[in-house]
Amino acid sequence: MSLEYRLQRGIGADAEEPMRQRPSDVWFSRAFPAHIRPGRRRVDTANQPVGTLVRLGNRLHILRRMFEGTVPARTAAPIYSTAVRIGVPRDLLHGIPGLNVGLFGEELIRIPSGAVWQAWQLIDEIGGAGVGPAISVATERGCFGVWDYLFSNGPTLAESLRTVHEFRPLVASPAAGAAIIVDGGLFTIRETVALLPEAIIPAREEFTLALMLRRVREATGVHLVPIRVRLTQAAPRTHEHLVDVFGTRRIEFGAPYAEMSFLDAANLPTDCNPHQARIHRHYAEMLMSSFRVAEDWSSTLRIAIHESMLHGDTDLRTVADRLAVAPRTIQRRLQEQGTTWRDELETVRYEHAVNLLRNTDLPISSVAARLGYSDVRTLRRAFIRWKGLPPSVFRQADASTGPTRQPKPPVR
Repeated sequence: MSLEYRLQRGIGADAEEPMRQRPSDVWFSRAFPAHIRPGRRRVDTANQPVGTLVRLGNRLHILRRMFEGTVPARTAAPIYSTAVRIGVPRDLLHGIPGLNVGLFGEELIRIPSGAVWQAWQLIDEIGGAGVGPAISVATERGCFGVWDYLFSNGPTLAESLRTVHEFRPLVASPAAGAAIIVDGGLFTIRETVALLPEAIIPAREEFTLALMLRRVREATGVHLVPIRVRLTQAAPRTHEHLVDVFGTRRIEFGAPYAEMSFLDAANLPTDCNPHQARIHRHYAEMLMSSFRVAEDWSSTLRIAIHESMLHGDTDLRTVADRLAVAPRTIQRRLQEQGTTWRDELETVRYEHAVNLLRNTDLPISSVAARLGYSDVRTLRRAFIRWKGLPPSVFRQADASTGPTRQPKPPVR
């Protein structure tokens, strides 16, 4: 079977077409759309969810579930630094719920993944084409702690990447799944697709694949070049920056997964030192069992409201879907805390309004739209209720008072 035929048919790399030949080995991590039967190496491509790495022990499995919706605070540090470097106002970043700069040096603290997602969105909007791969260039080996050294944890590249994905929660949300697929001489590194279409951020997707490519090159000492790259994002006006990064023009867009495929790379030796590999794995396990979450449920809810607001939908059911809970559950928990859905929505709108008025030059009409208001008059009435003056007057007065401040919640 020719390579060209395999590429055209997607054999061993896609699940959307029937495979005439099953991959010889597939290794999936969290929430991948395939069903793994424990103890077997083959994969049945039924569209069924799976738990986290069936081959993991129960302890790590439970820990992964505990940290759903969070990322290590340390992961946010290079993302925040890049955002500032490309011109994202610091106060706009500080206004993101859960993005606590004071925690970036803490190795054992986890913050809401929605906070990092919003930072990525700002980077993508302001940085433009090529910003994602540019961040990967700035992330030297060791930037993400012990996880970076797991790329050399096994004698071969495929074995090392299995460990890398096993401990993916060290740098990402447990929901950020991935797969390593070995199909004869075809070796594919795959990222799972975003759960929501609007969650696809080109800069983040390009960064992830570019970082993986850099790390496998470092681990093997070989300048690997993929024979094909697939991205879930829509095709940009130009993608020459991606050709430079990946070294190939065979780049496809609108794919079901973000992935890179290589020829004869699975068994490449890495710079593995068995003694150091044991130490690194032990340390990774220790970190996994020592994490703790910094933010409470209220902050998580406000981040979900903020994300929904960015996409023009502030309905309770939409926010509940983002949190994977029933609307009644949100209402019950808010009642237990002595607040209501309307109060929480108003608080998020107020904080976001003040942030946009202080740190952007957006027209008042655009601010109103971003807050989910139907027109400027609705925003004006709400802002007068919150601050006692119209938004335009607040912007002018605030600009003359010097340094920006964090907004205080409105008095109800």
